[in-house]
Amino acid sequence: MIDFWLAAGLLLLVALSFVLIPVLRGRRAQLEEDRTALNVALYQERVAELQAEREEGVLNAAQLDTGRAEAARELLADTEGAEAPRESRLGKPLPVLAAVLVPVLGLALYLHFGASDKVELTREFAQAPQSMEEMTQRLERAVAAQPDSAEGLYFLGRTYMAQDRPADAARIFERTVAVAGRQPELLGQWAQAQYFADGKKWSDKTQALTDEALKLDPKEVTSLGLLGIAAFEGERYQQAIDYWGRLLAELPEGDKSREALQGGIARATEKLHASGGKVAQAPAAKVAALLKVRVDLAPALKANVQPGDSVFVFARAVSGPPAPLAAKRLTVADLPATVELGDADAMMPQLKLSNFPEVQLVARISRAGQPTAGEWVGRSQPLASSTTTPQQLIIDSPDK
Repeated sequence: MIDFWLAAGLLLLVALSFVLIPVLRGRRAQLEEDRTALNVALYQERVAELQAEREEGVLNAAQLDTGRAEAARELLADTEGAEAPRESRLGKPLPVLAAVLVPVLGLALYLHFGASDKVELTREFAQAPQSMEEMTQRLERAVAAQPDSAEGLYFLGRTYMAQDRPADAARIFERTVAVAGRQPELLGQWAQAQYFADGKKWSDKTQALTDEALKLDPKEVTSLGLLGIAAFEGERYQQAIDYWGRLLAELPEGDKSREALQGGIARATEKLHASGGKVAQAPAAKVAALLKVRVDLAPALKANVQPGDSVFVFARAVSGPPAPLAAKRLTVADLPATVELGDADAMMPQLKLSNFPEVQLVARISRAGQPTAGEWVGRSQPLASSTTTPQQLIIDSPDK
């Protein structure tokens, strides 16, 4: 920020020069006018002396005329080149007052409407955070600077959950829903945060959120997990097995959550057998999604980018959370490049490509290394997440 304020100070000095230079020139003109007035007074005094000497008989008429002519020539020589007297209608105090008030008013307006906080945030995001606390502080400042950014709110809510701050996360997810709409994945995240904020006690609010999420998307993974927990705690073991079985079918092979989930299903199965019940057949797992994307830069933009600029290639749901479902990071020097985005690249286990019927491919160039904002972007039309045909993505538009 130091270089920014230095540049602002330099521009301020230039602006002040337009106000103060005319004032200084006016003072110079006033000094010239004062010197001319003094010369006129000296001329009149000399003429008076010559007249007195004529009356005393010291000078004759011819000598008097000669003296007057000589004094007139001296006056003309002293005042030659002087400009005509200037009159200021504004006076001296007003320009000086304007020179003080204009920069003060400009600074006040900039602090109110300007974007110095966003400039500073961009600088900070260009460097990797040193701790979880530092990353949280950055996200909090980003949300304060852009309160209508659904992506910023969503990531802040997820960060609060990772820091075991469910009450704060529930509040942020509620704001995310207000900004991005009542999308099933956001409702599921809100329900999960609310459940932990209530001390792991099921409530009518949590039930309503999960019901609404599954009504919009029967495969919403967070709600399936929570409803499985509620069913198990209520000794409805078959429902717990059903919910967790549906969730297990949505998780990719190798996901760390699968082991814990299978353990929960096993315990529910034991409880059900102990009560004399019989387990219904679980649903089969489905094939994971995989998209192949060739990313390139429009020829007209090659002069506007640098080889080291970051390139983020990601897929996000057309109807779903604002967070990317799968992402890869490249540089401009790597282009053109072919990348694969699949369930294995999921940013979070519960958000996979195969969970959403339609997705959009996005490639963004960010000189600051910030995935949510940059200089140039390319977007695809909505396509099915099950698409196997290689896709072409051209970065060709300003990022707005």
